[in-house]
Amino acid sequence: MQSFMPLYVFIPVFGFIVSLFFNRTQEKAITNVALGTVGLHLLLVLFGVFTWLADDMATQNLKYWQLFEHDGFRFILDFYFDYLTAVFATVGAIVTFLVVLFSKFYMHRDEGFKRYFNSLLLFYIGFSFAIFAGNFETLFIGWEIFGFTSFLLIGFYRDRYLPVKNAFKVLSVYRLGDVSLILAMWMAHHVFHTNITFTELAQANWLELFHVSVNSGSLLFIVLMILIAVAVKSAQFPFSSWLPRAMEGPTTSSAIFYGALSAHLGVFLLLRTSALWQVVPGFDFAIIALGALTAMLSSITAKVQSTIKTQIAYGAIAQMGLMLIEIGLGWHTLAIAHFAGHAFLRAYQLLVSPSTLGYMIHNQFFEYEAKPITNHTPSRLRSTLYILSLKEWNLDTYQLKYLWQPFKWLGKQMLWLESLPSQLFLVAMIVLGVMIELEYVFVLSDISQYMPVLYAALSLFCILAALASRDNPMRAWWKIVISQLLIVIGVSLNVHVESAHVWIYLSTTISAAVLGMFCLHNTYHIDKDINLNQYHGYVQERPDLAIIFLICCMALVGFPFTPTFIAIDLMFTQIHDHQYALVALTAIGFIFLELAALRIYTRVYLGQHKKHMHPIAYRSS
Repeated sequence: MQSFMPLYVFIPVFGFIVSLFFNRTQEKAITNVALGTVGLHLLLVLFGVFTWLADDMATQNLKYWQLFEHDGFRFILDFYFDYLTAVFATVGAIVTFLVVLFSKFYMHRDEGFKRYFNSLLLFYIGFSFAIFAGNFETLFIGWEIFGFTSFLLIGFYRDRYLPVKNAFKVLSVYRLGDVSLILAMWMAHHVFHTNITFTELAQANWLELFHVSVNSGSLLFIVLMILIAVAVKSAQFPFSSWLPRAMEGPTTSSAIFYGALSAHLGVFLLLRTSALWQVVPGFDFAIIALGALTAMLSSITAKVQSTIKTQIAYGAIAQMGLMLIEIGLGWHTLAIAHFAGHAFLRAYQLLVSPSTLGYMIHNQFFEYEAKPITNHTPSRLRSTLYILSLKEWNLDTYQLKYLWQPFKWLGKQMLWLESLPSQLFLVAMIVLGVMIELEYVFVLSDISQYMPVLYAALSLFCILAALASRDNPMRAWWKIVISQLLIVIGVSLNVHVESAHVWIYLSTTISAAVLGMFCLHNTYHIDKDINLNQYHGYVQERPDLAIIFLICCMALVGFPFTPTFIAIDLMFTQIHDHQYALVALTAIGFIFLELAALRIYTRVYLGQHKKHMHPIAYRSS
C-alpha cells in the first residue's frame, strides 16, 4: 500500500495543473478534468481502504520526501494511513465527487466557472495533504491551502461588497488559527528536539521516549495552541460568527467547505493529536466545556436566524460542539461516526436549500396555518435570549473591539513611518543589521541580546502601519517588504543563520516584492487614482494584473508552493523556547502580514468597480 500513498496527493495536484490550461468557455473539458480527478481519487481511496482492511488495519507510514534538513530540523513530506485517515478520506472523496457533479450543472454559464473549479481542485489538494499527513509540517501545508481557498470561494462573487468583505473577515480569523498551529509546532520542536511524527505520538511510551514531563508548561502551551487552532477552524466559541459569514460563496462551495469537510478539520486535528492532550490533566474537561458552551449558544442562535444557510451554519457549529464533547469524553469512535453522518447531512441540506426555500415559501403562501405556541420559559429570560441570539451574542463586536481594534489603533500611530526621515531610518537599520551579521560592526553582548527583539518590533510596526494605511497602496506594499527584511535580520542576529537559509526566505520575498510593485504601478496608470479607502474592482479591467498580484501576495506570505513556506518554519525554530518577547512579536507579525498584503489586493482589485460603465452588483449574494 505504501507504494501508491503519494498518489493520494499527487493526483489532485496533477488535476489542478491540467485544469489551468483550459479556457473559461470550455466547461465540458473543465468538468471532465475535475470529475476525472476526484473520481480517480475516490477509486484509489476505496482501494486503499480495502487493502488496509485486508492488512489487519495496520497503520501505514511513508516518509516520502525530505525537502530540507538543518541542525535537527527536518522538513519531510510524511504520509500516514490509519482508521482516522480511512474515514475522513472516504467521506471527503464521496462528498467532493457528488458536489463536483452537482456543480457541473449548478455553475453552468457562470462567469467564474473555470475559477470555481480551479479553486475546488486546489481545496482538494489541501484536503488530501491534511488528511494523509504524517507530521505537523505536512498537515500544515493542507491547513494553509484550506484557508486560502476559503478566501477565494467566499469572495467568489468578487464584484459584490459583502462577499469580499466577509472573505477578508474569515481570513483574519483563520490567520489566528494558522499562527497558533505554527506556535504549537515551534514549541514541539524544542520539547521533542525533532520534527515529531504522528507515528511516534501513537506509541504508548512516547513520554519516556522523548523524556517529556507531564507537568511541563511547554506541553501545556502546545495543547493550548492546538485547541485555539481547533476552535478557529471548527468555529467554536468565541470564533463561531465567521461560519455564517462564509456562506456568501456559491451554495455548492458552502456545502463542501462549511457543511462537510473544511469546518471538520478542527475535529480531525483534535483526534489526530489526542495522544498529546490526553496526558495533560484536566484538558479533556476544557474540551468538553468549550464544546458544550458552543453547542448551547449555537443551537439557540440557529432558531432565530432569518436565512436558511445561516440556520444550517449555526446548526453545524452546534453539532461540531457535540463532537468536541464526545472527543473529550474519550468516545472517539462515536465522534468519527458523528462526523461522517453530519458531513453527508449538511452537504445535502446546503445543496437542496434553494429548492427547499422555494417550496417552503410556496407552502406558506397556499397552506399556511397558524399554530399556538406554548412556552413555559419566563418572558424576560425568553426575550433576553432572543435578542442575544438575534445579535449572535455580539461575538463580532467583541472580536473587533478587543482583538483587532487595539492593533488597528497601534497601526495608526505608526503612520509616521511613511515620512522620508522614517524610511531612511529603516533603511539604515537594515544596513546596520547586515553589517552586524557580516561582522563588519561589533556590538556589545549586553546590547546584542536585545537587537532581535528591536528588529522584530520594527517589523511588526511596519506591518501594522501597512494594515492601517488609507493612502497609496504602493507605499503600504513597500512597508510590508521592509518588514520582511527586518524580521529576517532579527532572527539572523538571534542565532547565526547560514546565508543559504536567508536566501531561501528572501529569494521569493524580493521577487514577489518587485513583481507586486509592477502590478500596482500598471494598475495606477489606468486612472491614476488608487487608494485603500475603497474597493476599486480593477479585476474587471485587468484580470491579468489581478491574478499576478494575488500570486505575489501568496509568495510574500509563504504559501506552500514557495520556498518561503519552509523558511518560515525554519525561522521559528531559530527562536529559543525562553524568548517569549521575540516569538510573540514574530507571531503577531505573521498574523497581520497576510492580512496587510491581501487587504491591498481586495481593495485594489475586488469589489464593485468605481466606474458606472460596469454592471452594479447587489451588495450580497
